[in-house]
Amino acid sequence: MYSVTIQMLILYPIKEKKRFIFETRSVCPSPASVQHRSCRLQHITHVELNRPEKRNAMSRAFWSEMVDCFNEIAVDAECRVVIFSGAGKLFTSGIDLMDMASDILQPEGDDQARVSWNLRRVITKYQETFSVIEKCPKPVIVAVHGPCIGGGVDLITACDIRLCTQDAWFQVKEVDIGLAADVGTLQRLPNVIGSRSLVSELALTARKMYSDEAKSCGLVSRVFPDKEAMMAGALEMAGEIAARSPVAVQGTKINLVYSRDHGVTEGLNYMATWNMSMLQTHDLMKSAQAAIEKKGPKEVIFSKL
Repeated sequence: MYSVTIQMLILYPIKEKKRFIFETRSVCPSPASVQHRSCRLQHITHVELNRPEKRNAMSRAFWSEMVDCFNEIAVDAECRVVIFSGAGKLFTSGIDLMDMASDILQPEGDDQARVSWNLRRVITKYQETFSVIEKCPKPVIVAVHGPCIGGGVDLITACDIRLCTQDAWFQVKEVDIGLAADVGTLQRLPNVIGSRSLVSELALTARKMYSDEAKSCGLVSRVFPDKEAMMAGALEMAGEIAARSPVAVQGTKINLVYSRDHGVTEGLNYMATWNMSMLQTHDLMKSAQAAIEKKGPKEVIFSKL
């Protein structure tokens, strides 16, 4: 079974009929590739962690499949927004230590220098697995149910919008297994929740954070009673985003990420440079005309991007 699945979703039935037309292709050419189901209507892509029998633990295959998956999404003109979720009873139990042991504990090399260089390559490869989500110009909504442990926190902090269920909980688990979190949590979580003290507490004690605290500190923006309600909410939100100009949406994500890592002056300068070309889009006139005619965003047809 593939560790990640990807499919384009349809938010509303075509002409109010239960009729869905999909084409299936693989994300990468190898036999172990993830499957890509696509529907050319609502521009929403669903990516799902797909090892429910292993509590969606992140296996060796996961790290390459995720990169292939989001590299394809990044250039897919049909996709405008992504929903990320986990199959089964929980979001993820984190890294599959048994499957990853050889990479982490027995890196290649015949002396200490070569062992260190190879271990560094392994770590940076794993880091790219989550950085590719952040680099993807399409907004990513992550929907968390149940536990989100270790690498799961690394994953969700690279996403743009975080939702969870009432029974969700989050744990920066790495100190419990003798290491410092090294694939994104320590770098992104402080920016997400804005409290260095709370981040330090979570990372140094490995205590669990439950949904009410996650909402109050800003880790998630909405909490739902159960997974079904959460996925419905995620689809509704994704539909609202997908209905907007892809030029505006992707430009907004790219500039939000840039401004997070730069000062206000640099961010404003980058924005001015960005919009000196992006303001020349036909989408601006279409949106303005729709507003004058009191039409909703879903009544405007935007070209692919």
